[in-house]
Amino acid sequence: MTAIRKRPLEANGEGILGIHSVNHFVLAVPDLKEAERFHQAFGLDVVNHRSGYAVRTEGIDHDWGFFVQGSRKQLQHLSFGVFDDDFQRFKLHLEAKGMELLSPPKGFESNGLWFRDHDGNLIELVVSAKTSPDFKAQSGHASTPAGVVAAPLRSKAAKVRPTRLAHILIFTRDVQKAINFYTGVLGMGLSDRSGDNIAFLHGRHGSDHHMLAFVKSSAPGLHHTSWDVPLIDNVGQGAMQMADKGFSRGWGLGRHVLGSNFFHYIRDPWGSYAEYSCDIDYIPAEMDWESKDHDPEDSFYIWGPTPPDDFARNYEAE
Repeated sequence: MTAIRKRPLEANGEGILGIHSVNHFVLAVPDLKEAERFHQAFGLDVVNHRSGYAVRTEGIDHDWGFFVQGSRKQLQHLSFGVFDDDFQRFKLHLEAKGMELLSPPKGFESNGLWFRDHDGNLIELVVSAKTSPDFKAQSGHASTPAGVVAAPLRSKAAKVRPTRLAHILIFTRDVQKAINFYTGVLGMGLSDRSGDNIAFLHGRHGSDHHMLAFVKSSAPGLHHTSWDVPLIDNVGQGAMQMADKGFSRGWGLGRHVLGSNFFHYIRDPWGSYAEYSCDIDYIPAEMDWESKDHDPEDSFYIWGPTPPDDFARNYEAE
């Protein structure tokens, strides 16, 4: 069961000025039909959009991501949700930070605030309902009593359907600059990091351990999108579901250290990943979270197979 709960737009989280959710992402791909086949196999709903298509999760009327035609895979922009009461505060805040406000891109016209981050990524702040969780999502796995069959027949197993977009990991030229920008300009909180290699950020109005993360590269780009499922069984079943459709490359099953979530990553046709994620740590709005700088060994995964050699390769840099 998803932990999404909509809060009133007029709430502003006890005066904290910060984004509350990842509203959506936009990715250009060279083959929309192949991308659509990938996302339908993954368990997402595909909805037509004038610039391509959007993806939704079952039972939630929200466009988590948009896929548009391009000559190559490229992250187009990231949109973050803010509370209504914070919108004008953010406008003044951006102006005070010296940010140049831009016109929205064609096909994504809005009344949001548009500007670029430290790496040149196009960013939007828009008034929207909070779609990040207000409490920790509970994993539904429980031991079955004696005398009861636990596993379903494979022929009767339901299709895995993610409940929500959990987080996004993007490449950055400079992890420290990314931390400075997204905490100082967007009001996010630093959850954990490992030197100048990777950093995890949360929303200060309450969110998972990370709703946005950064890994060092020579150029910006998208590494993966992560999608919440309620059971570790769903993580394994999702991997099998994708392999049955011809998408067997990836990494998992395993468990991360920072965030603690169980994972399986599925490689898309362009070298980025979609992650099935289950039971991630949660940072409440009222908590003064102490971030730590971890050794590389203690920042990646506790158990799982060896990652692919190109797992951290940024194909958008080529």
